Amino acid sequence: MRKRLPPLNPLRAFEATARYLSVSRAAAELNVTPGAVSHQIRALEEALKVTLFHRDAGRLRLSSHGSALQPSIAAAFDSIAEASALLTRQKTEGDLVVSCMPALASFWLIPHLGGFIKRYPGIQLKLMASNDDADISSPDVDLCIRYGNGAWPDRHVQLWTQMNLFPVCSPTLVNAKPLRDVSDLLHHTMLHGDDGREWQNWLSAARAPSMSGVRSYNMSDAHIAIEAAIHGHGVALGDSITTSRLLAEGRLIAPFALKVPAPAAFYIVCRNELRNAPIVTAFTDWMTSEITQGKRVPAQKRAAPKAKAKTRKKA
Repeated sequence: MRKRLPPLNPLRAFEATARYLSVSRAAAELNVTPGAVSHQIRALEEALKVTLFHRDAGRLRLSSHGSALQPSIAAAFDSIAEASALLTRQKTEGDLVVSCMPALASFWLIPHLGGFIKRYPGIQLKLMASNDDADISSPDVDLCIRYGNGAWPDRHVQLWTQMNLFPVCSPTLVNAKPLRDVSDLLHHTMLHGDDGREWQNWLSAARAPSMSGVRSYNMSDAHIAIEAAIHGHGVALGDSITTSRLLAEGRLIAPFALKVPAPAAFYIVCRNELRNAPIVTAFTDWMTSEITQGKRVPAQKRAAPKAKAKTRKKA
């Protein structure tokens, strides 16, 4: 005989409030008033005959009973949501909304997309070129491809690939101003899509002389920095994923042999209830297969003769 369960609505109110530790944010998610959420929590406390929350100096915190209950309730709602998603998206066809970083979308995903379209003609893909992390929590986005450390709470996160970083520029630029030694960067413009930290990591690994005073352009993201490098406006930091095809095609060259590991990696992020939906796993499995095989990404081309980053002698 099935055990008697507490009423569902109070459990939903408890789970949302425990997740946010905020009645008002829980109410906004559930599309009810804060008063209704508070009423549901009181009803659950009365049904269980325990206190689930304490309020200290106006701040909400879980009681010992609430802390014990929260993981099981959250897991139960995740299971229900996942089962519902599987019922509504059992086939590898239908609409799939993917938010992808602009550089990766332009320089890797779109060139590879033909294979996915051919394999899954029933999937109507909507691709959004975006760096906005708000997409990760949006109910209108099925999955996101992001560069970071993998810390996106309340989401299913899967490492896609790590990569190396190295300077890239157009062949025209090198013909006009040679790049034979790291110190030659002093005569170029350095392009970066972050606060300059990744460039500094590479320069430190190259034991570069001081780059103080060197001209630099701060772009809004890596996509614009790479585009600027293609058009000869300076030297950008490329990576082993997004610039590999550009190097193979000769649109960019890598003047130095030195590569450094990127401080972050590419991840595939989706809502927990969608992680096993066939339409989502079809896309993630395809991406994983493409990056693992690497058969469609030709070997990188470098300027000839190959220029190596010379290191500064230790004093």
